[in-house]
Amino acid sequence: MYAIVEMAGQQFKVAKDQKVYVHRLQTEEGKKVTFNNVLLLDDGKNITIGAPAIDGAAVEAKVVQHLRGDKVIVFHKKRRKGYRKKNGHRQSLTEIVIESIVAKGAKKAAPAKKEAAPKKEAVKKAAAPKATAKPKAAPKKEAAPKAEVKPKAAPKKATAKVKADDLKKIEGIGPKIASTLVAAGIATFADLTKAKPAKISEIIADVRGNHVTDTWPAQAKLAAAGKWDELKKWQDELDGGKA
Repeated sequence: MYAIVEMAGQQFKVAKDQKVYVHRLQTEEGKKVTFNNVLLLDDGKNITIGAPAIDGAAVEAKVVQHLRGDKVIVFHKKRRKGYRKKNGHRQSLTEIVIESIVAKGAKKAAPAKKEAAPKKEAVKKAAAPKATAKPKAAPKKEAAPKAEVKPKAAPKKATAKVKADDLKKIEGIGPKIASTLVAAGIATFADLTKAKPAKISEIIADVRGNHVTDTWPAQAKLAAAGKWDELKKWQDELDGGKA
């Protein structure tokens, strides 16, 4: 029996007791993980195809370890421009073992229902009091002398905004993540230094991809201090912000 299932943004053909390397998962080592997006099942007799996924089917696996793949050299060159750029990349991976393939009965976690807002009680309008007889008009008083008009105060000058730093200099941060962090109030290296990795992951949760934020505050601290040579040396040993 085998299944075709989507795991961490990729599709795999898996069977029981098979080892699979997928993009880095957030699950801790030794814990189990369930994938519900099963696209095809083959039990040896019948083949079931989902539309797009098979309802009730799931693949259960166990996280063995987190690791990084082989180093890949990325080289860019522009002819007759004198432009050359060489970078290394090691993909963050997770090794899992397929424990079982469930054809029916797997339940997806239902989204939490929002509580219904309490109904507003109708407010009864109080009856307006009946009009009473108007009192006689008081004799007019002499007009008081007009007060001197004070000149308007000059408008205050707007305070200068803090200039945002180029957060893309941090290993693992691209243009989309940088704009998302700025929108959340993290616009400088000093702001990024104070942020916790868990909070950063929460802010960029909607950005597509697998992002490891463990070293971003430490990198930002070096950038804020102007230690660019030390930062560059460290970044050569990093991949996507992960040591």
